[in-house]
Amino acid sequence: MSHTLTNNKKKLAPAVGSAVFSALGLALFAYFVWKAGPQNIWGNIRQLGAGFLVVIVISGIRPALRALAWTKCFEAPHRLPFRDAYRAYLAGDAMGNLTPLGLVVSEPAKVAQARHRVPVVAGLSAIAVENSFYMLSVALFISAGTVALMLSFPLSPKLRVASYATLVGVAVVVAVAYFMVRRQWKLLSGALEFFYGRGLARKFLETKRARARSLEERIYGFYGRNRSRFVPILLCDFGFHLATITEIYVTLYFISEMPPTVLTAFVLGSVERLITVIFKFIPMRVGVDEAGTGLITKVLNLGTAAGVTLAIVRKARVVVWTAIGVALFVRQGLSLRGVAANEMEETIIAAEPAAIRHRERIEAR
Repeated sequence: MSHTLTNNKKKLAPAVGSAVFSALGLALFAYFVWKAGPQNIWGNIRQLGAGFLVVIVISGIRPALRALAWTKCFEAPHRLPFRDAYRAYLAGDAMGNLTPLGLVVSEPAKVAQARHRVPVVAGLSAIAVENSFYMLSVALFISAGTVALMLSFPLSPKLRVASYATLVGVAVVVAVAYFMVRRQWKLLSGALEFFYGRGLARKFLETKRARARSLEERIYGFYGRNRSRFVPILLCDFGFHLATITEIYVTLYFISEMPPTVLTAFVLGSVERLITVIFKFIPMRVGVDEAGTGLITKVLNLGTAAGVTLAIVRKARVVVWTAIGVALFVRQGLSLRGVAANEMEETIIAAEPAAIRHRERIEAR
């Protein structure tokens, strides 16, 4: 009885946390809509009009470029066609947008959607590689946008301190990521080995340790064997940010009284990415997106209403693509037969690390 109650509490905790953050986000959303003026926001949305279709088209380029980058992170004999990668990416992103768990849900969901084309472990390692390149591009994008903001616009002392803190935080993350790859730190398998060695969940970890080692060796092996792919993958990820800047520029073109500039769109794009990274646990960044974007548009002399409208338009296009992703997810479905086949394949792949090392030794000769 007590065991059942404990399990119920564990299942209930994320839901309670999600409800609390969602409620706070909605309160923040309502406050900034009221502060910016509902009539001003509605006027901006009316000015956007059919321009929203242009925003939808541009925003569809973003996941397409991430999906293309993902396809370039597979090693022979595995290959994921772009069409399947794009569908899987949209479906996985939809799951991430609807839950407070973000990457924890979206990335495995993408792999699950592509399991009929590539093995689960191959899909996971490829998406982990792509995410590492993407996070590098995000770090550079946020840093460049922060520097542009600091050099081009007058900032309050608090906002300047926040900008410096952002730059320091990005530098630390990039440095840690560099040493992880350089020294091939096996954090996941190391943690599982630690718990296994102390008798914790030994039955569960018996096979998971080998799978984790296999996954890590696949990821680190990719960096050593595929240096020629680095530039194409990074170009896809930087193209993602370019599409973000274009989307913001087009939206401001329709809703802002002042003509937008590439610089303002660039700064707002980097701020949007920073908000997404920090507040990924809040579904659709309700409230925090309006607050952050409204604050920055005020600094950029565009007015708070323009920033809140920009955030609302962004949510509207997220809703559109989330609906498409959910439809794709439902259409693809989950097959018990497919899951069973992947379980068998994962068991076989768990024995691969030694084979990978043997192949690397042969290639080194």
